[in-house]
This record gives sequence, C-alpha cells and structure tokens, in this order.
Amino acid sequence: MKKLYGVLTAVLATIAVASAAFSAEPLTVNGAGATFPYPLYSKWFYDYSNANPGVRFNYQSIGSGAGIQQITTGTVDFGASDAPMTEGQMAKLPGPILHIPTTIGAVVIVYNLDGVNSGLKLTPEVLADIYLGKITRWNDPKVAELNKTVTMPNADIVVAHRSDGSGTTDIFTNYLRTVNTEWRAKVGRGTSVNWPVGLGGKGNEGVSGVVKQTPGAIGYVELAYAKQNKMKVAALRNRDGHFVLPTLAATSAAGAGAAKNMPADFRVSLVDAPGKDTYPIAGMTWLLVYKNQTNEAKGKALIQFLKWAMTDGQKLEAALDYAPLPKPVVEKVEHALKGIMYKGKSLY
Repeated sequence: MKKLYGVLTAVLATIAVASAAFSAEPLTVNGAGATFPYPLYSKWFYDYSNANPGVRFNYQSIGSGAGIQQITTGTVDFGASDAPMTEGQMAKLPGPILHIPTTIGAVVIVYNLDGVNSGLKLTPEVLADIYLGKITRWNDPKVAELNKTVTMPNADIVVAHRSDGSGTTDIFTNYLRTVNTEWRAKVGRGTSVNWPVGLGGKGNEGVSGVVKQTPGAIGYVELAYAKQNKMKVAALRNRDGHFVLPTLAATSAAGAGAAKNMPADFRVSLVDAPGKDTYPIAGMTWLLVYKNQTNEAKGKALIQFLKWAMTDGQKLEAALDYAPLPKPVVEKVEHALKGIMYKGKSLY
C-alpha cells in the first residue's frame, strides 16, 4: 500500500509540474522607441515568437526620443532609436549601452498634389527652402524649373513634420544640416527641432495621415509607410548630381560604403552618401541594449532574438522595403553581442 501511495504521489507530482509548465506564461521582453522600423519589428517579433513560444515581445512604437527616455529610466528591457544617443544622453545612463544596428531605411519625401505623379524632382536647396518657409507655392520658379514637363499647380505648400521626438526627424534634419548652410545655422539637427513652418503629426503614421488628408502637403516618412499608403514620392538630387527615387537598391547603396568604415560603436551617419545611384536620405536604426543585464532570463532571450535577427531576420527585410545590413556589419554585431553580460558572464 505504501508502495502504491508512493507511486501515486510521484505521478501526481509529475502531472503538477507538467501542468505548471504547460500553463506558464511566456517570458515577456519589453521594448519601446522608433516608429521608423516598426513594420519590420512587428514582423520580426511575430515570426520569432511563433517559432519560440516561450518568449514574446511587447514593443511600443512611440518614437526614438521616448525610446531613449524609457531605456534610460529602465522601464523597458531595450530601447529603439534611429538617432544614435549623444554623449550627454549616455552620461545619464546607469551603465554602458550598446547600439545594435538592425536595418537600413530611407526617409522619403511624400506629397499630395493632384496632377503630379511620383517622381517630382527636388534639389537639396529647394527642399531646405520649403522647410525653411522660403518657398511657399508649388508653382514657385525654383520648383517649376526642375519639373519642366509638369504643370505645377498654383497652390500653397503645406509643410508636415513630426510632432514627437523622432529618429526619422534626426535623419531628415541631419540631411538638411549637411546640405544647407542656412538650415545648419538656424535649425540644426535633432530628434526634435524648432520647425520654422508646418503642421505636426505624431509618428510616421501621423505625418502620413497629415499629407494624405491635406491637398498641397509635403512631408517625410519612412519608405515602408510611403509604399503601404500608396503615397507619391519625390526624386532627390544626390551628391553626385543624379535625381534618384527611394528604392531598396538606392538605400542599400548608401549603406555599402559605411560598412568599410563602421565605427566600433556602430554610431554612423548615412546621409548624403556618395555614388550616382545612392538615395541621399538614408539611415541606420538601432536597438539600445545595456551591456550589463540585470535579468538573466530576459538578457538571454534578448541575445537569442538578436542572433536570429542578424540571420533569419535579415532575410525578411527586403519584402518590407528595408535594406539588410551588409555582411561585414552583421559580423561586427555578432562580435558585439558576445559583450553582453550578466554578473560578469557573457550571455551569448
């Protein structure tokens, strides 16, 4: 009888353990930040969690500025930003942080003009003057001169920009600062700037909405948002003097040169890159991960996800209009991941 009781006890204990394991909630890794890569990250997190049901990702697409703020205060397990953190921002962190690049994207100029198809030609000077409020009509001679085969409408230009702290804004204003001395002196670069003119929209979604709903509007959004919303996009004159539409190939061209001189911390600018086929407003986006993790389980889960993102995840990028990282950059990222620790031991 005692023997039977012992067997039953063992069986019940096994069932209890199995039941607990079966009913256990998956480990949740929380992140927040950039809207720029959100279409890609959504796909990544969905596919990864399907293949690894023991972990899920809760990502809030709230803008790069908010992502930096939340990783600084420790309310998320990782942040996301299209703007690299400044030295001042990193000085406020409780510990060293790694910028892990995930993809390369294009910031495209979208507009809402009846009778004007995609391919409106703009130079750096004209684009800067529009955002400085110096060119206010679509039939301005400077715009008309660039588009002689098109009858430009006699309509006001309505400028749209981001209202929140944004890495997309950082890439866009970094470009304008690079190509235009007046912009550099009066406005500068940042995730948030004092806009000379325009209407604000929150997130890439918000700017897309403003442009779609406002005749005569012009704005800047990530390439995936422009394509998903079937928006008209401008061709920009690049550094080599060629007018280039934002395509995956033109975006990849901007990243190819950066791979050769990639700094150890991955904080690099891709705007106004050389090459006749290069689209001039491109940028890398990063996940912000503390080098010293405070939760071993979440740290390991994050490392495993990032290893997947550098391999299988890269294969998903082109379909969503993001450029995969060049192979040399992927190799450097994999080396950097080995430096993520828990109590002095690598989690890789």
